[in-house]
Amino acid sequence: MSIQVVNGKAFEFALIDEFYHRLKVLTFVTINKNEPYETAKGFFDSFNEKIQETYRITASSAINFLIDIEPKLSNDISEDDVLELEITSDQMGQSGDVRDVILIRSLQKWEIGVSAKNNHRAVKHSRLSQSIDFGDKWFGVPCSQAYFEEIKPVFDMLAAVRSKDKSTKWTSIENMHEVVYLPILNAFRKELIRLDKENPNIIAENLVHYLVGNKDFYKVIKGKKQVEIQAYNLHGSLNLPFENIKPKAKIPRLKLPSRLIEVVYQDNSTTTLLISLNEGWQISFRIHNASSRVEPSLKFDINLVSTPHTLFTNHILINYA
Repeated sequence: MSIQVVNGKAFEFALIDEFYHRLKVLTFVTINKNEPYETAKGFFDSFNEKIQETYRITASSAINFLIDIEPKLSNDISEDDVLELEITSDQMGQSGDVRDVILIRSLQKWEIGVSAKNNHRAVKHSRLSQSIDFGDKWFGVPCSQAYFEEIKPVFDMLAAVRSKDKSTKWTSIENMHEVVYLPILNAFRKELIRLDKENPNIIAENLVHYLVGNKDFYKVIKGKKQVEIQAYNLHGSLNLPFENIKPKAKIPRLKLPSRLIEVVYQDNSTTTLLISLNEGWQISFRIHNASSRVEPSLKFDINLVSTPHTLFTNHILINYA
């Protein structure tokens, strides 16, 4: 398992544990100690005390702020109104729910979620291959036969190289950018534009839902000496009052795009496409080989380059002892 995954899981545990200790003196709280919880705890416990402390301080700083803007976290209707804390399984992300930690009040029919990130901002790592219909998977609209025919020679070539010798490295393919990356990116670009043209008002919005998530959530990004909190309030379910107790800051609703404006190559790049949508969304798609050995699939590293000005962002500086 990569160090990035280990760090991310450890941060998930720090968040849920700090939520519990901070809120148990204010309301009735339980933790679902499921398999993802035990996994995250194991990674957290594997670090020394000094590193654990930086995780706890970061989590605590974010949680203090979230309690201020989410009154339902610390306020209950009665002792039956228990706040349930849970770390989600990785399978949730595949169905478009990117939240890592969920906080639920069943009695109030209310929940919020947090996506925990440790020093990285990528929103998704999606694959392309001969058998993956990205149109169907991302937007619910299948790709054309022409797209699959266009990518077939490249993936057939990669499959042939792999079947000949499974240990062959990508570096052995001459002019890899010209013979692998560019043909695949060109086909992907062409298909994305076609899908948008044939399905107006669907592709842009569904692309953001696929990448950002289909549920409202807070993204908590642990940096070196700060924590950043972003509020993805797509459906208006964040920042609600509890009875007459109002949040201490206002979180605006985030505008979803309705149009794909352009799909262009990043300046001087043969690996990265920039996709611009209306309402201020811009997304970069960098294609790369996922492992050192040749295989008949490629991976996208997908990042939000710009987001609408209505994306609420708060930076909290942290001074570790």
